[in-house]
Parts: sequence; C-alpha cells; structure tokens
Amino acid sequence: MSFQEPTSAGKRRGRLWSWLIVLAISAGAAYWYLTARDATPPGATGPAAMSGGFGAAGFRSMAVPVRLATAQERTLQHTLRAIGTVTAFNTVVVRSRVGGELLQLHFEEGQSVQAGDLLAQIDPREYQVALDQARGQQQQNAAQLQSARADLERYRLLFRQNSIARQQLDQQEALVKQLEGARVSDQAAVDSAGLQLSYTRITAPISGRLGLRKVDQGNIITASDTEGIVTITQTQPISVEFTLPQAEAAEVLEQLRQGQTLQAVLYDQNDTQELARGELMSVDNLIDVSTGTLRLKARFDNEEERLFPNQFVNVRLLVSSQQNLAVPAAAVQVGSIGSFVYVVDENNTVRIQRVTAGRVDGSWVAVLDGLKAGDRVVVEGTDRLREGNQVDVVTVDGEEVAVTPRGAPGRPATMSGGAQGSAGAAPAGH
Repeated sequence: MSFQEPTSAGKRRGRLWSWLIVLAISAGAAYWYLTARDATPPGATGPAAMSGGFGAAGFRSMAVPVRLATAQERTLQHTLRAIGTVTAFNTVVVRSRVGGELLQLHFEEGQSVQAGDLLAQIDPREYQVALDQARGQQQQNAAQLQSARADLERYRLLFRQNSIARQQLDQQEALVKQLEGARVSDQAAVDSAGLQLSYTRITAPISGRLGLRKVDQGNIITASDTEGIVTITQTQPISVEFTLPQAEAAEVLEQLRQGQTLQAVLYDQNDTQELARGELMSVDNLIDVSTGTLRLKARFDNEEERLFPNQFVNVRLLVSSQQNLAVPAAAVQVGSIGSFVYVVDENNTVRIQRVTAGRVDGSWVAVLDGLKAGDRVVVEGTDRLREGNQVDVVTVDGEEVAVTPRGAPGRPATMSGGAQGSAGAAPAGH
C-alpha cells in the first residue's frame, strides 16, 4: 500500500493540471470570440466578419486590391417593364359578297398589297346578264313615259278646246306620274345589277400583308362562306398591347395628363435584343378587377417588319427621366444597418457609409442621401473589407491605375472578377 499512494496522488495532480489547461484554453477562446465580435462593423459580411480576431488583426494590416467608381450626377430613367402581345391595327377576312365560280386568284401568299388591289375574279356572266335585263326594262319604260307625256300635251290642248272631259286629262296625268316612278325603279335596278357585277372583282379593302389562301381557283364560293378567301393584316404601323399593375399605372396616367409622350421600347422574348421603338398610344378606360391591371396600347412604325401579329415581346415603357447622384449598383451593399457603401478616402482607407438608395436604372442606382459627388466607392473587392482597411486601387471608373502591393512582400496584388487575396473569396453583393 505504501508504494501505491504516491502513484494515486500523481494521477490526481495530472488530472488537475489537465482541467486547468482546458479551462485556460476555453477562457482564451471566449475572450478571442467576444473581442472579435465587438470589433466587427454592423452589417459587415464575408471572411473579415467570420474570421473574428484574425480579421481585426491580420486583414487590417494587409492592403486589399479593389476596383472603385466615383459617385456622379447622372440622368436616370424611370422605366416600367411588362410583357406584351403584338396586334395588327386592322385584320380583315376577305370574303366574296356574291356567289359563283372562282375564276382566278391575283395574289401570292404572304404578299404585301395596297388598298384597291385586285385579289380574285368570280365568273361575271350571270351578273352581266342581270344588268343587261335591267337596262332593257329601263329602256322599255322610258319609251312608254315618252309616249305618255306626248299624249298628255295633246289632252291638255283638247281640254282647253272643250273637246274632252276633265276626267280623261286627269287619267293621263296619273299615267305619266306612274311611268316616272317606274323610271326611278328601273334606274335602281340597273344600279343594283351593276353593283352585283362589280362584286365579282374582289379587291383589297386595306393595305397590309396577305396570309395563306383558304380556297383554290375553280371552286364555287358563296357569300355565306365564313372562312373567306384570304386574311389581310395591317402591319405598318402595328400595335402592342400590354398590362401594368394599377399601382404603376398611376405614374403613367399622370404623365399623360401633362401631355407627355411616353416612349416604348420592345425587346425579344429573351429580353436581350431590341426590336423596335415607338410611343404609348392609348390607355384602357377601366381596370381589370380579376388581375388588378390596366391595359395599354403602344404604336410602332414597324418599317423593317420585325414585328408580327400575336408575337410575344418584352416592353420597356419610359415614364420619366431625372437627374440624380448615382453609383454603380454593385457598390451598394445591404446589411443589418440597411444599405451602405464602402467609401475610400484620399489615403486609401475604407469607411462604411450608410446611404439611402433610390430608383435603379440598369447598372446604376440613385443615392438620395449619404454621399456627395466625387466620393469614391468600392465596386469590386467588398468581400474582404472592414472599417479602417487599407486598399490597393486597381481601377477607378474602369481606368487602370498602378498598384503597389503592401500586403504580402514579393507577391503582386491581383484582381480576377472580385478581389483575390489569402482568403480567395468571391465578391459580395453581386
């Protein structure tokens, strides 16, 4: 027993020292975590925030390569986006107004035609016969009228000589008036027959582009055919119909009340290629209660005929333009403090600046408060930045500048997409 007691005491002392070492390490880790968290700026993201004390000590002393842009006054456009459908200004289904054999077609499918161009010819013989018959009846009645008028003049002379009774004269006058009425009816019959004959020549009622024909030469067609012969669509000019939410429609209506002409730009289905430019033409008089949207129509000249009826397009409606202080959208970050940017002073030191962002126009965003013209802001390399960092400026507004690396001696600072360093992280906020 006397030889085992020192061994047990040694084991107890060893366990005590082990616990003391664990407690010391835990206390050091807790202190390191708390101090690193307090040193991290509000809303900061990226490796600097996650690395805690290492970011405060290591990254603060290492210059971070960044790309800068300058806050500047720019004209920003307020643009509304929508999906629209191309619609023809006029669409006409060409139908025959009389029946008969279709003798000839005078058009090619897909051809552009002008109003009045001959499209088809129906057999006119039946209608020519009806016209000749009406004209013969008209001549017959005209001869009877001429004879009745001559008799009337003789009866009037005989009545003045008391040679005939008054009744006989009245009857002759009534006969003349009856034949004069028949003359009017005969002229109407001739005009009607001539009109029916003219309908055998089918002409284009509007200018536009023809579709595919729906009937072939040699067929018997009637006036009751619903499909018609061919369809004409007016494509120059052409219109595009689209809808806007009622909340956005108020801004459009306000501009129209002021007499402004709003420009509309069309892009293809992928929203990459511009197709045409036109102007807003009209607004519907009611809001669709089922969707809460308002229908609008824009007009386009379509001189190159890049727009076809029923084509889906992306519409960008320019509502207004305004001069604002603006920065590239990539410079604006969002964190727990709201929107902020990294501002670089003359000594190439970074500070966090809260801003109030406004409307976005493409790659630029309006800054309503927090910056002034000429301030330099970071657009690439934000992932490793913290308050008070030193930076190496690679470009300013896209122009290359000389870089003097101050972080790792003997290693040049590089930029590839975002800032590259020991962390190798991708830029935040993109």
